[in-house]
Amino acid sequence: MSDYVPPYTVSNKMLEFVSDISEKVGKIGSHKELASKPHLRRNNRIRSIHSSLRIEANSLSLSEVRDVINGHIVLGDQKEIQEVQNAYAAYEKIPEINPSSISDLKKIHGIMTYRTVDESGKFRKGEEGVFSGDKCIFVAPPPNMINGLMKELLSWVKKNEETVHPLIMSAVFHYEFVFIHPFADGNGRMARLWHTVMLYRWRNIFEYIPLESQIEKFQSDYYDAIFQCNKSGNSDVFIEFMLDMINQTLDDVITQIDKTNADTSEYVRRMLAVMEYDVPYTANAILKALGLKSKETLRKNYINPAMELGVIRMTLPDKPNSKNQRYIK
Repeated sequence: MSDYVPPYTVSNKMLEFVSDISEKVGKIGSHKELASKPHLRRNNRIRSIHSSLRIEANSLSLSEVRDVINGHIVLGDQKEIQEVQNAYAAYEKIPEINPSSISDLKKIHGIMTYRTVDESGKFRKGEEGVFSGDKCIFVAPPPNMINGLMKELLSWVKKNEETVHPLIMSAVFHYEFVFIHPFADGNGRMARLWHTVMLYRWRNIFEYIPLESQIEKFQSDYYDAIFQCNKSGNSDVFIEFMLDMINQTLDDVITQIDKTNADTSEYVRRMLAVMEYDVPYTANAILKALGLKSKETLRKNYINPAMELGVIRMTLPDKPNSKNQRYIK
């Protein structure tokens, strides 16, 4: 059991991806771009949760997911709202998780599926399959094999953390986890979260890299890669697919950072400096904090450009002129 090695072969294409990704991670990390932009980190975390749940057919919109996370009332399916709350609580645990711990795996599954599934935090007791829509990609191993298979997989992770590159290891784990399908529900969400956890242990910027949003864009390819690996008996296709997704996601993040740096005026930077994150402000409160007298100047030079950049938002977007309007960083 302790000598188990998941079947895969490192290709030149994988190594090229690893090189490209490492360079982009270095670019982001060396300038502490995400560390200096809490609004980008927050937005990316919300995008991650929205996309991961959307892959599993949660119908809440991005703005509704944002409102749930910010503690606002959302009129929607209560189970879907609970899924958002659960996912946010689970993602907040990323820095604390030991990716090779079976107890951590069950604990986080318990958080991810709190009040939404019967077998929360426990390995499944029934037969399961992996589906893409209505199509069954494959039938998972029987429940009596799960404990042994997961112990083998996690033992491999622990023993090879220093020898297998985290970009490769996280993709191998992701595929193997989906194949084993250890839980009755929430396997996809857990696989994507654990992938992020393993990347975070390599470079902590991955805590706020919205990999899930890229997977959502290529959801059919995601399931097709799983299907191809199931037929071939190794995870090579899935590894290359996930490395490609990470590479593209980092391109998006770099573009996002560059755009914010280029477009953020001194006025917007001044306004963001006097606003606390996630606190609603009236226009008058911002006006006072900036020492301004003209509301027209505030709207033209500060609020409107900040809204266009997405660094602040209205609490009542459908009623922009409401006397109850507030602005949130």
